[in-house]
Amino acid sequence: MSAPTPAPPALARLLERPGLRRVLEAIDGEGEEARVVGGAVRDALLGREPAEIDLATTAPPQEILARAKRAGLRAVPTGIEHGTATLLAGGESFEVTSLREDVETDGRRAKVRFGRDFRADALRRDFTLNALSLSSDGLLHDYVGGLKDVAARKVRFIGEPRRRIREDYLRILRFFRFSAGYARKIDAEGFRACVAERAGLERLSRERVRAELLKLAALDGAAEGFAAMSEAGALGPLLGLAPNPGRLARLRGAGVAVDPLMRLAALCVATPEDAGRLAERLRLSRAEARRLVSAGAAAIALRAARPLDEAALRRLAYLHGREAAIDGAVLAAEPDEIGPVRAALRAVPLPASPFTGARLVERGLHGPAVGAALRGLKARWIAAGFPDDPALVDTWLDEAAGLRR
Repeated sequence: MSAPTPAPPALARLLERPGLRRVLEAIDGEGEEARVVGGAVRDALLGREPAEIDLATTAPPQEILARAKRAGLRAVPTGIEHGTATLLAGGESFEVTSLREDVETDGRRAKVRFGRDFRADALRRDFTLNALSLSSDGLLHDYVGGLKDVAARKVRFIGEPRRRIREDYLRILRFFRFSAGYARKIDAEGFRACVAERAGLERLSRERVRAELLKLAALDGAAEGFAAMSEAGALGPLLGLAPNPGRLARLRGAGVAVDPLMRLAALCVATPEDAGRLAERLRLSRAEARRLVSAGAAAIALRAARPLDEAALRRLAYLHGREAAIDGAVLAAEPDEIGPVRAALRAVPLPASPFTGARLVERGLHGPAVGAALRGLKARWIAAGFPDDPALVDTWLDEAAGLRR
């Protein structure tokens, strides 16, 4: 155990945030201690703005709530049975959790008891760079060499990697996500442990897998992270499809904005059937599933639509919808085509159909014949390149109604 050291300037600035000061003043002291822990410490050290600030405390859950009330802070018992409350101060929210120790684990969830030992709390965490803590007196506490690993941009399991993974198999996915987000290169020992323990991924709920994969897909290093997962044999079984990390890597220079769902689709979706299988495997929402199925259908049409001139792109956008066609370009266009094709699809004007049921009824058609005639007219109109000549439209309507031959 290393002695605490004075916090560097980036961490000192973190402690100056008014909301955090209020929370620390409420929870820290009078026989209890509270520290900033985990990701906020790591990100501040790396010069990144922390997305959220979590605290750990020796105070038991009900004491957290009582102290927050006395300090005039709103407290939400978001996970109070597990020792977590969310405190609101200065326009920010802070998760405050009582220190815990694992009693037993089964690879998916742990039974815990509350404790008072920050070192024990650090040792139960996943990676060294996530185990740093910052006390209100401006001291940085490092029990596992996390500060050195942050400086080296190294993602390393705490203790024996395979044992750490068996406590929660989601740590395999977290290892690849954190490596993609923070590491200069993947830790060899951790990689070997993930390969050895990958069968345990079958124990995870699909919802937890979905959340973790989408978080990875949002990172700049997503392609490298998924490639490493695929190399470890940990990705294909989760997706139920053959992953193609190379295609995802080629998107990087295509000017495609970060879209985690479409990045995930680019990794493994080529057809509507692929999209349906992925949606089922990852318990995607109905809206997400519909989007991927539509994109898969548009992708098939785009592959067949050569050359990709304005007429072809207008037809694609009209038949599949503009947004589905834009998504389909991510899945099917060549890397150097993706940006221009998506831009053209956004700009191409989509004409309104000149054919209506009323105009056919005027010509004597009724019942199911009207719908059948409309479908035929629209197909003919699309194939002809959306002509807008009124005389030609009238001729086609007359022909559909049997008034001309």
